[in-house]
Amino acid sequence: MVPALRFLGGACRRARGEFPGGFPRAGGPAPGRPWPLCWGVRSGSTSSFDIVVVGGGIVGLGTARALILRYPALSVGVLEKEKDLAVHQTGHNSGVIHSGIYYKPESLKAKLCVQGAALIYQYCNQKGISYKQCGKLIVAVEQEEIPRLQALYERGLQNGVQGLRLIQQEEIKKKEPYCRGLMAIDCPYTGIVDYRQIALSFAHDFQEAGGSVMTNFEVKDIEVAKESPPRSRDGMKYPIVIKNTKREEIRCQYVVTCAGLYSDRMSELSGCSPDPRIVPFRGDYLLLKPEKSYLVKGNIYPVPDSRFPFLGVHFTPRMDGSVWLGPNAVLAFKREGYRPFDFSARDAMDVIINSGLSKLVFQNFSYGVNEMYKACFLGATVKYLQKFIPEITTSDILRGPAGVRAQALDRDGNLVEDFIFEGGVGDLGNRILHCDG
Repeated sequence: MVPALRFLGGACRRARGEFPGGFPRAGGPAPGRPWPLCWGVRSGSTSSFDIVVVGGGIVGLGTARALILRYPALSVGVLEKEKDLAVHQTGHNSGVIHSGIYYKPESLKAKLCVQGAALIYQYCNQKGISYKQCGKLIVAVEQEEIPRLQALYERGLQNGVQGLRLIQQEEIKKKEPYCRGLMAIDCPYTGIVDYRQIALSFAHDFQEAGGSVMTNFEVKDIEVAKESPPRSRDGMKYPIVIKNTKREEIRCQYVVTCAGLYSDRMSELSGCSPDPRIVPFRGDYLLLKPEKSYLVKGNIYPVPDSRFPFLGVHFTPRMDGSVWLGPNAVLAFKREGYRPFDFSARDAMDVIINSGLSKLVFQNFSYGVNEMYKACFLGATVKYLQKFIPEITTSDILRGPAGVRAQALDRDGNLVEDFIFEGGVGDLGNRILHCDG
């Protein structure tokens, strides 16, 4: 049986705008009764919501939580294709709470990173979620890196990052006794956390507020209804029909998609342009053996090359006490392929034919070859790591997990930082918001 849903009267405005207040509260679970975390929809059944969020990662769950807490009179549902929540990008990352130093001043990414770091710490404190504000050093190991480091420091100040300092060799040693470097940026506000734990807490908040989560619901079609559902009293109140691979459907007034690695396909599914295209890059991590974890206290990062969207191989302590080294950045031939030989013909053809990858590869050929070389030969990665911590040897390293990053590319091979897929065609135009950029 499908748990009873709330059916609320009234219309709402566009998902990105303001929602009217004062909706009458309709039926739902008894006060204080928790909603089930994961449930499916019966074959042939129809459920209706004011707003549906597609995607059960941290972005989708955070969006759904914010909507229902801000507009409690609206019925909101979350659709997730997997049987569990937050299992892809949310659960496959290094867990760093970034301070906001890297991003272009005044960009959306810079503003959201600085504000988001403060909100994450605040939320974790409220919910009792463990984190460590262990800080980060961005270390220059070559003279030619120092001008880039100083420019990055100035960028961090412009972005309003708290507590930044430029430090010399002596202070580097005080903070990281085994790290060598000529100069570093000390970022004390950087921390580490388990983002999947935060995402699941968002899901709990969302359900406690009356939201509904449907797992095992892989969206395959989004269309405008031609007629009202059989035996429905709502008529055409819910004009958008979302169908899954099992021919089950959900109806709603508005859709917000937060589909991560599939954000361009969700955009195309609704009739919107799929550009910029998503190109998946796999990042492989190494693990420092437990008996060698004393070599690293906090996050240690290289000075990034501004030509690329990757921060370089770095040292990252984890909440469980382990230390991750990485990631590299190699092209993945499957959007959710976490193993080196995972392959999807459709994903591979998308990358080759539809994106601007060929131009990006041509422009950055040597960088790509170097990343592939380090991915294949452990010794090459260890040699790079020894620039920062000379004591590390190949025997101290274990193969670790991998993640897949969604990188947006336009057709000219340019990396796209801030973007939003918005709207659809025809009657869907003002009813769908795609927020993944």
